[in-house]
Amino acid sequence: MTGSYDVVIVGGGHNGLVCAAYLGRAKRRVLVVEAAAGLGGCAVSAEFAPGFTVSAGAHILHLLHPKVARDLDLAGHGLRYANADMPTVALDPGGKHLVLPGALTADGSLAAHSASDAANLAALRRRLMRFAGLVREFQGTVPPRLGGGGWKDRLKLGKMAWRVRRLGRDDMREFLRIVLINIADVLDDELESDLLKGAIGLDAVLGTGLGPRSPNSVFSLLYRLAGEANGTPGALALPEGGMGAVTGAMAKAAEAAGAALRTDAAVTRIVVEDDRAAGVELASGEVVRAGAVVSNADPKTTFLTLLGAEHLDTGFVRRIANIRARGRAAKLHLALDARPEFTGLEAAHLGGRLVIAPSLDYVERAFNPSKYGEYSPAPAIEITIPSITDRTLAPEGKHVLSAVVQYAPYALKGGWDAARDDFADTVVETIARYAPGLERLVVARELLTPVDIERRFGVSGGHWHHGELAPDQLLMMRPVPGAGRYDTPLPGLYLCGAGSHPGGGVMGAAGMNAARRLIECEARR
Repeated sequence: MTGSYDVVIVGGGHNGLVCAAYLGRAKRRVLVVEAAAGLGGCAVSAEFAPGFTVSAGAHILHLLHPKVARDLDLAGHGLRYANADMPTVALDPGGKHLVLPGALTADGSLAAHSASDAANLAALRRRLMRFAGLVREFQGTVPPRLGGGGWKDRLKLGKMAWRVRRLGRDDMREFLRIVLINIADVLDDELESDLLKGAIGLDAVLGTGLGPRSPNSVFSLLYRLAGEANGTPGALALPEGGMGAVTGAMAKAAEAAGAALRTDAAVTRIVVEDDRAAGVELASGEVVRAGAVVSNADPKTTFLTLLGAEHLDTGFVRRIANIRARGRAAKLHLALDARPEFTGLEAAHLGGRLVIAPSLDYVERAFNPSKYGEYSPAPAIEITIPSITDRTLAPEGKHVLSAVVQYAPYALKGGWDAARDDFADTVVETIARYAPGLERLVVARELLTPVDIERRFGVSGGHWHHGELAPDQLLMMRPVPGAGRYDTPLPGLYLCGAGSHPGGGVMGAAGMNAARRLIECEARR
């Protein structure tokens, strides 16, 4: 048995590190225990072939909460950007690619697809970015309690309603009309370019179990647009050294605040004494005692595996077991012998984000097989070639390509062991239609299916949000009622991961909010 701490945090992913930093700054004695050999969770940089390094999970930074970056002085702890404002290039099968320099903005290339869409896109952007700003305001707060709350909760609910009302009559009506509907209907109302609509539609469903005609895909897009990079709303960035540089800076901030960090320290159970969380037991048999336990693991792992159903109400266990958290996004890494050439694409745009989503119908057709446990034969893909702007990631003259692939269902018929190579071939062939000869450049590849993501990063279902962003899994209902404000039915046990409000992505808001909530609960004891 080790010496006791005020708080032990299960999992050294980005939210766990952020939570540790804030609690350390509040003079708590904090220990972070991480099962893997390194910190970072899904936001890590890893060598997948000799000399080739890639962001193994998340590969673009676009949601980092500005308060987290500022409070923890991530820049002062070494966070730098290889590309601070990436354009998005919607790849066209005929080579007439569409360049989007910023969120929902297009350059002169849009005229080749639609003469009217430039003005229409500008109006749509103003409205959606305003709605995204509303979502952003909610992300950095502890959600209010629904029913039975005190005056502070009622005040928070009132503020939420006022923020919506503050949009003005017309925008408020439009926000309430579209926020829970599908993105395809909204885009078909506003735009005519298939390529533009496909690119925006892909953003609305990336990493989710939705298609562009699925309800709630508008909210998913607003969630994405609510982020920022390097101070620019909706921007995309590549950190120097990959995403591991972000969590590396967070780890330094946590240590600077006094937190202790341990790796190769897998937790096997949460210790309960006198109906209260009292610490954790490690795989080695060591027990770490603590006044509170904060779990950065996903809710299913936290409650059903580490805690155990015997400590929880039957109804609560049922709700946790039924969280929709099966991933449908895969990750493909390619080590390339030379820089790939995309037909019709200027070399200056290779360092941006390239998307294969030529129409809403294409993305919807890619989605359809996943509903029946099959992978898409023509997947929608988000591509980065980070070595274009960060030469530390590959040997001289060589490159790495990183792709998020929709759709690859967690529960694939026949299993992924039998289908892995065929699917990887399908993805490479799909990209090669835009980059002829790509296959000949591949010297190594790595495919992470949702099952692999589950195994490597310890995420139930391989879902990078730890659960779908759906109306019944948002705000104070995330992950489920009774655990939607970071504290849980078991006194002394808290959540801080992507399965809690506001959700996934390398944001850090959940860790920040959880620390705030723990301190608030302590003050009431």
